[in-house]
Order: sequence, then C-alpha cells, then structure tokens
Amino acid sequence: MQKEIKTEITINAQSEQIWKILNDFRKYPDWNPFIRYIKGDVEEGNKIRVKIEPPKSKGMTFTPIVLSKKENKELRWLGSFLFKGLFDGEHCLALQDNSNGTTTFFQSEKFSGILVGLFNLAPTKAGFEAMNLKLKELAEKQSVIHN
Repeated sequence: MQKEIKTEITINAQSEQIWKILNDFRKYPDWNPFIRYIKGDVEEGNKIRVKIEPPKSKGMTFTPIVLSKKENKELRWLGSFLFKGLFDGEHCLALQDNSNGTTTFFQSEKFSGILVGLFNLAPTKAGFEAMNLKLKELAEKQSVIHN
C-alpha cells in the first residue's frame, strides 16, 4: 500500500536564500514547528537523526538515510519504522526557482509498507503546511532585510 502527501508554497525570495535557511539545521528548533531537528552529516548516503512533531501528535525521532542533496534544489531522505517494509517514508524538500524573484517550495512524502493504511496522515500534512508557512515568513523577512 502507498500514500503520498504533497504541499507547496510560493515564497518571495531567491532559492539560494531559502536553501540557506533549510540547511541551517542548528536553527530548526528556533523556527520550524514540524521538523524540530536534523542532526548528523547531511550528505548523500549518510544516516541522520530527524525529530518531527506533527500538530496534536506525539513527536517521533528516526534515523533515515539521505538519498539526495542537491544545492539550492533538493534534500531527500528515506526513513523506516522499526524495519524496512513495515512503514517507510521518503521525504523530500525541493525548491523551484520561478525566474521572477520567487521560489516554489515543495514538501512531500511517499509512504509505503504494510502498516500505511493504519496511519492517519492528516497531522503530518498539517505539520508540512505549518513548516511551509514559517519558512515563507522567515525567508521573506530576510529577503526584505537583504534587499
């Protein structure tokens, strides 16, 4: 079984500036209401520690493997609950430069595994949306300061 959550938001800032915010993992606890922290060497092939806190849900810490890290474009990882095939999630943070001073930020997750049907994904989607709004607010505030 598979399920997918997709969100997007247009941000009035350059993709490089948004990428800097997304890659400053030390500051996640200061602004990010969903991904509370990312720890470790965030490079392709490495295992990292991620803590998420969806709204009105219990937080969860897991150790995904970084699948892709493309400067100013994409960060993607794959995490599993207990063991691969039970409940897996491929999370993606992606930026699309719109060539007009704005950037579209995409956040998505593809869930698969035998337990997928048992999970309520609504809190996770709400967490994505809360993070997207905070990222937009922070990036646009910084954009005004730097311009």
